[in-house]
Amino acid sequence: MAIAPLTITSARENVIDFSKPFMSLGISIMIKKPSKKIPGIFSFMNPLSQEIWMCIILSYIGVSVVLFLVSRFSPFELKVETNGQKDRQTIVNDFNLTNSLWFALGAIMQQGGDVCPRLRTLSLCISRFQFHVYFCLNCRSMAGRIVGSVWWFFTLIIISSYTANLAAFLTVERMVTPINSVDDLAKQTDVEYGVLKHSSTMEFFKASQYITIFDHFDSLQKKIAIVNVNLVHLFLAKLIHRFTIK
Repeated sequence: MAIAPLTITSARENVIDFSKPFMSLGISIMIKKPSKKIPGIFSFMNPLSQEIWMCIILSYIGVSVVLFLVSRFSPFELKVETNGQKDRQTIVNDFNLTNSLWFALGAIMQQGGDVCPRLRTLSLCISRFQFHVYFCLNCRSMAGRIVGSVWWFFTLIIISSYTANLAAFLTVERMVTPINSVDDLAKQTDVEYGVLKHSSTMEFFKASQYITIFDHFDSLQKKIAIVNVNLVHLFLAKLIHRFTIK
């Protein structure tokens, strides 16, 4: 008669009469609960991934450049200004590169801008020799309006998604589990692990579907616990504890 925490297998049942098992949950992995991290300065960026943030920045720059080029070549975005001191008339485009960047940034921040694609222009030009009134009814920069509308719709979706994810991050504490499967355990190198040599657990991992982690045992014989029968070396993370079995 013997008392020991043995795993019941079909091969062992042929020669040993086991009592009723006190645990039948299979093979499990127990790891330390991850400690809470203090939020950093850029924790507000956590609701969205780094790839999404990079795409937003590139989209912001791209839309600003496109809006600048469209307004540059559109005659409806031009207006005539007169310098009162020198009586000079100059053609001005409100959507220069700086204003285009400011307009796109204002859309992201859900704020209005000083300039927008024109719908109607009224220009009064007075000079020393001539007097002209230019009135263009419904002069529309259609290309600028399309670019601005697409950018507004894009920012609406992004801001709504960011707000929803931010609320979830602030109200729900997420449990980050570094290891969720046997494959995750085999791919990482931070957590050291092992099994008893010639044990039922080791025989279990010899199966074809777990051949990856079984090969990993052979590559880490100096670090993990594949041991002799008389002496068990148990390796947990970076600490080594030795237990002698008599």
